[in-house]
Amino acid sequence: MGKDAYAKAGVDLDKVGKIQRGVAYQLGATSAHRTGRVGAPLNPIGHYGGLVDVGGGRALALHTDGVGSKVLVAQAMKKFDTIGIDCVAVTVNDLICLGSEPISLVDYIALERENEELVVELGKGLVEGARRASVAIVGGETAILKDVVKGIGGNGFDLVSMGVGLVKKTEVVDGRAIESGDVVVGVASSGLHSNGFTLARRVLKRRPIDQYVPELGSSLGEALLAPTNIYVKPTLEALKAAEIHGIGHITGGSFSKLTRLAGGRKLLFDLRLPPAPPIFRVLQMEGGLTEDEMYRTFNMGIGLCLCLPERDEGKVIRRFERAGFRAFNVGRVAEGRGVRVNGVKLTR
Repeated sequence: MGKDAYAKAGVDLDKVGKIQRGVAYQLGATSAHRTGRVGAPLNPIGHYGGLVDVGGGRALALHTDGVGSKVLVAQAMKKFDTIGIDCVAVTVNDLICLGSEPISLVDYIALERENEELVVELGKGLVEGARRASVAIVGGETAILKDVVKGIGGNGFDLVSMGVGLVKKTEVVDGRAIESGDVVVGVASSGLHSNGFTLARRVLKRRPIDQYVPELGSSLGEALLAPTNIYVKPTLEALKAAEIHGIGHITGGSFSKLTRLAGGRKLLFDLRLPPAPPIFRVLQMEGGLTEDEMYRTFNMGIGLCLCLPERDEGKVIRRFERAGFRAFNVGRVAEGRGVRVNGVKLTR
C-alpha cells in the first residue's frame, strides 16, 4: 500500500490529531466551571486521562475509550466472549498511565438489534476483564440503534467503557519527571491489542478470516482477536517499588503517542525494539507496508512503556515477569525531540 497506508485505509493520524487538538481547545474552556471547587481539573486535556481534584490530597482520573473496528473481526468470527476484555483494557491501561489505581467502570453497548445472546457473550468478557483489573463495573447503558449501527450477520454492535481511577496528588505520574538518561522498559503485548484494525482489515481483506496460518499457529481471526493485555496489577506494584517517571500505553498512533509524556519539552524517546511477533510480519508482507508505517500504526509487540532511572530497571522488569508478562529494556530517553524506533524517526 506504500506510504501513508493507514490514511489510505481511512484513518489519517495527522487529521485525527488536528481534530483532537481542536476539541481539546474547545472543551478546555469548561474547566472554569469547577475552578476552586471539588472537581476542579488538575491537568489539561490531552494526556491519557483527565485528573480532577476531589479533596483530601487525592484526585480522580477519568478516561473513556472503545474497542474500535476490532468488533468487526469478532462479528466475522462470530466470537464475542473476549471482546469485553478489550473494552476494559483500553480504559484501565490508560488510567494507570497517570499513576492511578482503576476502581470502577461503566459500559456502553450499542446494538444493531435486540440481541440477548450477543450481550451475554459480551458480558463474559467484561466480567473477565474486570477480574483481571480488579475493578467493579457499576452500571452502563444499552442502546438499540438499527439506523446507526450496522454489522455482519445482524450482529452489529459497538462497545465502549468509561473508567475512574484514584491517585494521591503527590503521586501523579504524568511524564514531568522524565529526564534525559532515563531507560524505557517495554512490556510485551498479546498482539495488535485494539488499534490499527482499519489498516489490518484492509490488508487482509482477500484472505479468509478463519484461514489457518502456519506461522501464526492459528487462524487469522484468532490471532487478531487475542485479548488486549491488562497491565494494572504489575504496574501498581512497580509504582510502589520503583521511581516511575512516565508511563505510555501504546494504542492509536502507536509509539508516537509517547510524545505526550514530554509535555512540550525537548525529549527524544530513542527505542530499539526486538523483532515483532509473527502477526505483524504477516500484515507487513500482505500489505507491502514500510517499517516506519508499521511502527507508526501498530504496537509491534509492545503494549506498555515505562520511563524510569536505570537503577530501577531490574525492579520493574521483575514485577512484570512475576505477573506473567515479558518485559525488557527497549531504549532510552535522550536530548532531542520526538520518537525514534530502530533508527526511524516516527514523529514529523
